[in-house]
Amino acid sequence: MQTIRELSMLRDTVGGWRAAGERIALVPTMGALHDGHMALVEAARRQATRVVASIFVNPMQFGASEDLARYPRREAADTRMLTAAGVDALWLPDVDTMYPAGFATTIAVSGVSEGLDGAARPGHFDGVATVVAKLFHQVGPDVALFGEKDFQQLAVIRRMAIDLNMDIEIVGVGTQRDDDGLALSSRNIYLAPEERQAAVALPRALGVAAAAIERGGEVAAALAQARTTLTNAGFSIDYVELVDAETLGAPSPARPMRLLGAATLGTTRLIDNIAVAPVEQG
Repeated sequence: MQTIRELSMLRDTVGGWRAAGERIALVPTMGALHDGHMALVEAARRQATRVVASIFVNPMQFGASEDLARYPRREAADTRMLTAAGVDALWLPDVDTMYPAGFATTIAVSGVSEGLDGAARPGHFDGVATVVAKLFHQVGPDVALFGEKDFQQLAVIRRMAIDLNMDIEIVGVGTQRDDDGLALSSRNIYLAPEERQAAVALPRALGVAAAAIERGGEVAAALAQARTTLTNAGFSIDYVELVDAETLGAPSPARPMRLLGAATLGTTRLIDNIAVAPVEQG
């Protein structure tokens, strides 16, 4: 695996692959890699002949009170994992490359970015869209892969790619979970042992609520029960909401839906989501 830190070298490398007619996949990450990221790499290898992974802890998507300074950085361990997984190139830009002096351009995707995490973390998705657009421009992939755990992020990137006529296939990869159901996340390492035990309440509460809704139960009651479960487990809740799976707007029982939740346990903010099938109309 090549480790690349200069944009000119990245473009030379990718340009050589492109000239040879090879299909290129990009897996953007912020590092602190785990099996969820490796599932993205595995999917990328099925989608393309060359795989580029990027690691960049993006300051633009962190709010003033969020965890940028303590976000885990493990370049050596991440490099070993990506090498073992068969990644062809690791793109490791620095802040000056991504945001040169006088940087003044921001991409904002309205609609899908405005509720949920967009409301809880103002400006977050502007930072996500901007950095992903830059990575797309730098690497020029044919396909890019993102985890469904960050479901709203995936919707924002899909909308951006369509709106800006980016000739890039955006592929969502299903959420990877620990044996007890907790979604894998780089932030899980922040959880104290007792918090880690309590954290499983998030996927369980969403699962119970989703099942109730699919059985035709009252949505408001199912969401209220999920919130109660999370509060009793010690979470501080940002949101538990049912949305349309494509638009993230108001759900319709006749269309695929998504149940999303975000809540903080101790000092660690966790997110998760689960698909909710259309409810049969009788």
